[in-house]
Amino acid sequence: MPHLVDRLQGFGTTIFAEMSAIALATGSVNLGQGFPDTDGPPELLAAAVEAIRAGRNQYPPGPGIPELRQAIARHQRRFYGLEYDPDTEVLVTTGATEAIAASLIALAGPGDEVVVFEPLYDSYAASIAMGGATRRVVTLRGPGFDVDPAELRAAVSGRTKVILLNSPHNPTGKVFSAAELGMLAELAVQHDLIVVTDEVYEHLVFDGVHLPLASLPGMRERTVTISSAGKTLSCTGWKIGWVCAPPALVAAVKTAKQFLTFVSGAPFQPAVAVALDLGDEYYAGLLAGMRDQRDRLCDGLEKAGFTVARPAGTYFATVDVRNLGYDDGVEFCRELPHRVGVVAIPTSAFYDTDAGRSLVRFAFCKRPEVLDEAVRRLAGLRQ
Repeated sequence: MPHLVDRLQGFGTTIFAEMSAIALATGSVNLGQGFPDTDGPPELLAAAVEAIRAGRNQYPPGPGIPELRQAIARHQRRFYGLEYDPDTEVLVTTGATEAIAASLIALAGPGDEVVVFEPLYDSYAASIAMGGATRRVVTLRGPGFDVDPAELRAAVSGRTKVILLNSPHNPTGKVFSAAELGMLAELAVQHDLIVVTDEVYEHLVFDGVHLPLASLPGMRERTVTISSAGKTLSCTGWKIGWVCAPPALVAAVKTAKQFLTFVSGAPFQPAVAVALDLGDEYYAGLLAGMRDQRDRLCDGLEKAGFTVARPAGTYFATVDVRNLGYDDGVEFCRELPHRVGVVAIPTSAFYDTDAGRSLVRFAFCKRPEVLDEAVRRLAGLRQ
């Protein structure tokens, strides 16, 4: 792109846009994009309508409305026993994507390095580049996508400023173990590093439990914890996210955030505040429903001949397409809509290296009948 600055070259049209266009053109079942096809809880929707009608449609306060910041603090206490001051340690953002971008722009600049795990969500690399820092990639290798301790230690240098962690992990569905998190915490303390954690799938852990890094010894004061309403409340289009961190780190992130969007989501903020306080039955129902959808899709993928890495969390299942005669996931994904009418995403889009060349990601955050139709179509691959 002739007018684009060097550090953003390569961040043009994404594979997501390409595959969505193919889905529309072919009438395919789209299991590429990671958003649900149902609305969130009725209490959430009703509260948003009420807020709009009550005139809560102008700029909210820069840090977010007080009742949402208080609800976020209650959420952290309720689920993890973590105490945050809603006035100085909680910041509302335009989704987790902005929270991540603002954190990386604020905390890592030219000459700094950010350690990140691949496959990595595509906005991470762009956010690191926008801040002017350099990314150092540690590869999670299948089938378990475990962290190689030696590779992680080798990635940390005197220039390392931040470690960026995503758990539960998109696209693999990995949930980092207590041992892996402990190793990360030890490195962060030893090298005086900040850790930015993307925990948007925190309530979608099917196997094991979600353990926030900030809850480990020595990490509360050096962790920027990020989450959002999008995945927990099935309202991805509302773009309401948040940061929880010590006051100095929140102040730094807010400095960058205020010049990105300033503020957003005025009537959605009070609605999210209401919904975060929903009872345990809501959270249990969300998890049980998504687990059923995971198993429905993964069972079908296995019957269709894929090698499936059944995810411990998130919306996504990763498969290896070599059993079906493909070495290249991009080639497979471009042909799949025309062969059977299903769209997926090649996982190589999330890698700097070629470690994910034969891997493909399917999203299962869709209605059961949609998943059943996709499975029926995928069965045609073996014919």
